[in-house]
Amino acid sequence: MKNHKLFSFLLTAILVFLLVPSTSFSQDYYVYVAAESEDEVHLIHLDGKTNKAEIAKTIQVGRYPTETDGPHGINISPDGEYWFLSIAHGNPYGMLAKYKTGTDELVATTDLGMFPASMEISKSTGLLYVVNFNLHGDMVPSTVSVVDPDYMEVITDIKTGIMPHGSRITDDGTKQYHVSMMTDELYEINTAGLEVNRTLSLKKSSMKMDKMKDHTDDSEEHKKNHEKHMKDGTHEEHSKKENEMKEDHSGHDMDGMKDSSMKMMHAKPEVKPTWADPHPTKPLVYVAGNGSDEIIEIDTEKWAVTRRFKSGKAPYNLEVSHDGKILVASYKGEGATGIFDLESGKEIAKVKNSRKVTHGVAISSDNRYAFLSVEGIGGEPGSVDIIDLKTNERIAVVETGKQAGGIVFWKQVAQ
Repeated sequence: MKNHKLFSFLLTAILVFLLVPSTSFSQDYYVYVAAESEDEVHLIHLDGKTNKAEIAKTIQVGRYPTETDGPHGINISPDGEYWFLSIAHGNPYGMLAKYKTGTDELVATTDLGMFPASMEISKSTGLLYVVNFNLHGDMVPSTVSVVDPDYMEVITDIKTGIMPHGSRITDDGTKQYHVSMMTDELYEINTAGLEVNRTLSLKKSSMKMDKMKDHTDDSEEHKKNHEKHMKDGTHEEHSKKENEMKEDHSGHDMDGMKDSSMKMMHAKPEVKPTWADPHPTKPLVYVAGNGSDEIIEIDTEKWAVTRRFKSGKAPYNLEVSHDGKILVASYKGEGATGIFDLESGKEIAKVKNSRKVTHGVAISSDNRYAFLSVEGIGGEPGSVDIIDLKTNERIAVVETGKQAGGIVFWKQVAQ
């Protein structure tokens, strides 16, 4: 009888141990963050039991020891074996660097375009897609570089909008989304077809067609204005820029792309979108409206804006949780983090950050923590702020090198 009771007790204990989710046990969390003004990448470790966080390792990056190369975007391969870093500055182009996780040794590099920024690898094609932000270049359409991450070779460059940013890919790997900051557009790329499928204006009210015609057709008013510019000599700079844009678009037959440069000539951006992130399970994409202080929801089946959430000042990056329930956005204009309930579209919490210029967002794979990179101002160090998404409170701050920017969650390990 006693043996039977003992056996029952042990069986119950084993079943409880097996059935309790691993997330109930303490975890170690690891995040990579780039310090853009220091040419460093830090590996941050959070002890989920004590909430103590620290820099576990600092990796020196960049090509030129005497110059600031500017590590900007960072991401992890789907298998977790490698991390990839965009180096923004170069002569004149930036580059992509590949490192081994764990040892953090440099594996290979390849040159990209002007100021390469955010990136992600498609689970469907295995290719890496990185936007060339072209921060310091002319206001002309830029590209998305498609890279084979195994051989570190650029396969092609896909022409896109002006100052593209926020490269993120659907969970099935078939679609890449990014935004054009200076033309207020969302772009969808077919990852297998290596081309832009469609574009969507993010403005609350699109420009009237007749106004567009006034700018692009040989109307009488257009001719009069042209003659006036010819007389007063102010046409030269305008004509030069217009010709550059026309040449850049020559031979391109994609709808929406033909007129992007002309729109830029005559209309200032309103939304200034800086980031796009698709929902993990629904046909939705969320965009940070940096200039309009809002989070924009797009239904990709209807290809239309469905909701606009009022946000804090100048949202910059955002990420949807892996269960699709919340959205975390960095407010670059007020040094804070916004947390949204996606069902209601309401901001359920706003957390003050440790410094004034909040940059990137990364959410742990168990949806427990949000890691925010905060740039800092001037000569002050950057930081990684860690928010507990159960309590919506900041639990730790880790000081980093100057201008903490690109950030990505690597892994969590049971203690």
